Amino acid sequence: MLVRASSFTVDLGENGYLIGFTDDYEYPREMPFGWRCGPATDAGAVVLTTTDTGPLQLTVQVHNGPPAPETGAEWEPAEESSLWVDLPTLCLATLEQGDILDAWPEEKPPLHLPPSPDGTDWVRMRLYCHTDDPEPGIGDHGERHLVQLWRAPRTPPVHPEITEADRRARIDYAADMALPGMAESCHASFDIRPSRQPYDDGSGPGRRPVSRRLR
Repeated sequence: MLVRASSFTVDLGENGYLIGFTDDYEYPREMPFGWRCGPATDAGAVVLTTTDTGPLQLTVQVHNGPPAPETGAEWEPAEESSLWVDLPTLCLATLEQGDILDAWPEEKPPLHLPPSPDGTDWVRMRLYCHTDDPEPGIGDHGERHLVQLWRAPRTPPVHPEITEADRRARIDYAADMALPGMAESCHASFDIRPSRQPYDDGSGPGRRPVSRRLR
């Protein structure tokens, strides 16, 4: 059952956003190329967006149990991961050019988790994404994300298979971030945004990394 929800517009920077139950932000040491989201820390996830420097319509829902799957054809296949609850309030931040900015709207009340019925310190996150214009770039792409959260024990994530190009992009990004001072300055060439491509059978949206520069 839906407990509480919040919907608003996020002004994205160039490199997606962080979401989770921690405000101890830093640039992710790894990027989940080929997926929409992946772990930034145990308590937070990094979400890759199609939109570069433009609006994102974000809806966040807190449930008291696993919600029924969204069956509308407008959504990409859902992805799921488990987040450790470091703080009881959901935190949101955008990844900018060498900076991380708090993105929870001041006019919106904080989104709190209900008490855990069994003492679990983990939350399940399910992410749905949609873009009217799936070609990555600057400006309004009609991008919408739905984030659903509920308390649940930690379980394996749910993501699509990745390509060899995604694997290479992940390795290259991690190697760049491992260079001395790179994580602090974020001056490196990274593949950040997912690009939707048809599956080989034409059945739906696929993803591949797009080469770009994070300044």
